Amino acid sequence: MAQEPLATRGNFLHIYDFRVTPGKEAEFIRLFEEFDYGPDNPMHKSSAQVKDGVLCRDTTDPQRFFLIAEWASIEKHAAILPILKEMKPAFIQHIEGGPAAFKPKYVEVVSSTPDEILKKAQG
Repeated sequence: MAQEPLATRGNFLHIYDFRVTPGKEAEFIRLFEEFDYGPDNPMHKSSAQVKDGVLCRDTTDPQRFFLIAEWASIEKHAAILPILKEMKPAFIQHIEGGPAAFKPKYVEVVSSTPDEILKKAQG
């Protein structure tokens, strides 16, 4: 299988870094997947979303999670956040600090391996 960069230069990643209430981690994951994979997730309806998000769990702290996705526009992602907040997805109830703690940090992708380098690596 050919390698590919995690993200493309010029795009943006949103990175959510949050903690889940102790003992509610499995329920949080279940509710997150129910919402995220459901038909009402407004993020999945945006053409600015380049790569769908991944939910990650810290390997040394089972209450700490990260949500990361690639977008072409910070502004378009940020414009959807009030809609998401109004929807009150059930998974938010298990985030320590509530909705205020579920906010993204945006980072710009400033370097990603060009295709020709990746193809050479495959030999």
